[in-house]
Amino acid sequence: MHGLDQNEDRPRGTYQFPFEFHHIDSSHPRYEMSYHWHVEYEIMRILRGSLTVTLDEKSFTAQAGDVIFVNSGILHSGIPDNDCVYECIVFDINTFIKQNTLCGEYIQKIAHQELMVYHHFTGKYPDIVDTVNDIFQAILEKSIGYEMTVIGQFYHFFGLVFGKQLYLDRISKTRRDYKRLQQLKQVVEFIEQNYSSPLTLQQLSASVSMSPKYFCRFFSEMTHQTPMDYLNRQRIEEACYQLSTTDDSITEIAYRTGFNDLSYFIRTFRKYKGTTPGKYKKL
Repeated sequence: MHGLDQNEDRPRGTYQFPFEFHHIDSSHPRYEMSYHWHVEYEIMRILRGSLTVTLDEKSFTAQAGDVIFVNSGILHSGIPDNDCVYECIVFDINTFIKQNTLCGEYIQKIAHQELMVYHHFTGKYPDIVDTVNDIFQAILEKSIGYEMTVIGQFYHFFGLVFGKQLYLDRISKTRRDYKRLQQLKQVVEFIEQNYSSPLTLQQLSASVSMSPKYFCRFFSEMTHQTPMDYLNRQRIEEACYQLSTTDDSITEIAYRTGFNDLSYFIRTFRKYKGTTPGKYKKL
């Protein structure tokens, strides 16, 4: 979930245990969760600070102790505050259909999107929060037999969801809403494929057959940021990843991530990260 590919289509965990874990703090090169989506489901917990999450077009702020559930195919992003620490598990829900036929009948309702699990659980749902914390703790400790604990606690989680009716059923998206989300996914994917090139507003708007003026309004309504601000954030996030994982020079990385002016790259990097690329690389 923290690569630059917005349409994440890759294996999670292993075939027998398809659970992928991420611990994210300010030192992580993908600290800001850029817009992306995947067919797998995702569950997150906030350990410290707050995370402003956007799911499709809806945004909310999750605080320390909260749990977030992301349903399949949802376009989502997360902007942490300066002190935020959060963790994620991306998983294949088909695991719970294969494991148990009886339980699978319930899980299929989620997998077939007949209903959607609530997306935000706060302290008002202590049993949900405790169960999710048990899942994360088991994955962190990896004691003998922890896989059974993880799968068992996930069944417990879904049992609570159904027992307390913590879901939305008869889901329907208007044709206009669906089209807008598909257009946003399209332009996000266009940026992911071309961020290293000197993209213009005209090119971005043309990727979804809109005029620049209408496109700016559309993109700001959907993401709460301008197209060029989003593009620069993506470039800086990729630069952070390359600074952390390669020995390439700052100049090479700047040009490779779409900045043709080194001084502008340094100013933009400082704007989003609060430090210079050189200091970030030393860390």
